Amino acid sequence: MEYRFFSVGTPNSGLFVGLAVSLLTSAVSAESNISWSDCMRQPISWYATPEAARIAANVCAYQRASGGWPKNIDMARLLTAAELAALAMTRTNTDSTIDNGATTTQMRFLARIQSSAPRDQWRDAVIRGIEYLLSAQYPSGGWPQYWPSPKGYSAHITFNDNAMVNVLNLLQDVGAGSGDFGFVDSALRERAAAAVKRGVDCILRCQIKVNGRLTVWCAQHDEKTLEPVGARNYEHPSLSGAESVGITRFLMSLDNPESRVIDAVEAAVAWFESAKLHGIRIIKQADVSLPKGYDKVVVEDPAAPPVWARFYDLRTGRPIFSGRDGVVKTRLADIEYERRVGYSWYTESPAGLLTNDYPAWRRHLRQ
Repeated sequence: MEYRFFSVGTPNSGLFVGLAVSLLTSAVSAESNISWSDCMRQPISWYATPEAARIAANVCAYQRASGGWPKNIDMARLLTAAELAALAMTRTNTDSTIDNGATTTQMRFLARIQSSAPRDQWRDAVIRGIEYLLSAQYPSGGWPQYWPSPKGYSAHITFNDNAMVNVLNLLQDVGAGSGDFGFVDSALRERAAAAVKRGVDCILRCQIKVNGRLTVWCAQHDEKTLEPVGARNYEHPSLSGAESVGITRFLMSLDNPESRVIDAVEAAVAWFESAKLHGIRIIKQADVSLPKGYDKVVVEDPAAPPVWARFYDLRTGRPIFSGRDGVVKTRLADIEYERRVGYSWYTESPAGLLTNDYPAWRRHLRQ
């Protein structure tokens, strides 16, 4: 992608799963003290417990016929018989997604369970998940946010919230048979590795050029042209100061990187250095008259560490902000309150990339 503009600066059945969950629930306490978000942070011994198996059965029950999973569901919650019966009716829903960590998180959890307490049910669900991800990959090498029925902006190649990077990291582990994926057979490993290779090529072709120089990536790219594209009204085609961090880290993780990968990383790091915003701090300013009791305000502070905007204009290189009206502004204060406090407009995540990851990567290249 090149732009030349003037820059001014910086097959589960419901009955089977229901029975499995019912039997497992009797072996655990009536109250579950673990949340879904904590399920991948337990001691390794926990993954062989009845509680872990109960949650794994839940996860299998939520898996769609496509092989993927829906998002934003606490799959660790104890389910009643009525809920299980209703859940069995959703198996053919077409809401499988890689958004918000969905599908990849469920697959990693089940793979961890399979490594600790093997069972055909867990293994088969992971295999179907891998097949789902392989089927969802576009010929261009990218992944849509939803599949098999993407609509609107969800059909675009989605880097937003690390969606595609999560997929590539998982398939990279599958392809190498590393971590919890040692049970995957060699033929499927080879297919996963080939998908990663296509994904890397897609990333390299999506990297945006401005005035002939490689920069970073947009949160979404067109699935055919690879051009940067918008999503919701307040998410415009832009240079992403947030999503580009995960993409760059993924490229750094590749063994024996080819010159194109090295060039892409170096260009991204140079862009992050140039896009630093100095002398400002983003604070929550108390204001009881406002709906949430505070406002989000940018204040001057010479001692503040650098921050980066979520989005930078493709033409000017300046930070941009937008409300639900879709009008681009250059100041956070100029968009409506609801979006001002309800979205992450600034990030500090590139700091760790520049300070820690990049120097370590350079040292590794020299070895």
